[in-house]
Amino acid sequence: MTDDLDGVLRGVGPRLRQLRLERDATLTDLAEETGISVSTLSRLESGQRRPTLELLLPLASAHRVALDELVDAPETGDPRVRAKPVVRHGRTFVPLTRRPGGLQSYKIVLPPHDTVEDLKTHDGYEWLYVLSGEVRLLLGTRDLTLTAGEVAEFDTRTPHWLGNTSKVPAEALAIFGPQGERMHVRS
Repeated sequence: MTDDLDGVLRGVGPRLRQLRLERDATLTDLAEETGISVSTLSRLESGQRRPTLELLLPLASAHRVALDELVDAPETGDPRVRAKPVVRHGRTFVPLTRRPGGLQSYKIVLPPHDTVEDLKTHDGYEWLYVLSGEVRLLLGTRDLTLTAGEVAEFDTRTPHWLGNTSKVPAEALAIFGPQGERMHVRS
């Protein structure tokens, strides 16, 4: 068992005593409320008994606190995504997800005056939301100009090109599913 976990478990007894005293409850009151014997409660609070999930769940309920608050568990990993932007063909792709495979999301910054390249195809499905500027989407035989607030979704096996032919940069959010997952746009 790690030192961190041992430290967390050692701190449970004093936390239990503090919570009980803040409620002005006796060990007998808490025993009646939880069904845990006074002896077990006393040994938990003094650190003579190691806490188990079967004991902590009714105690968390009695003290009206979340289990992680009851044991003063350390925070889990940082939820912020800190992926580094990637520049390809003058376009900046900022990853917004960090799990490989499955749906991937990106913020794309498209520089002004993109020149149309060959249309590409690949497996997958893409959903695109324009944040600012104008995004030109060539999709098969269609030539579309999307403006801020507009959404497009398409099968990437259809020949396509995405760019910006206006005079100012454009920004878009893209969600790509390599297995062809469809996203659903609701209005």
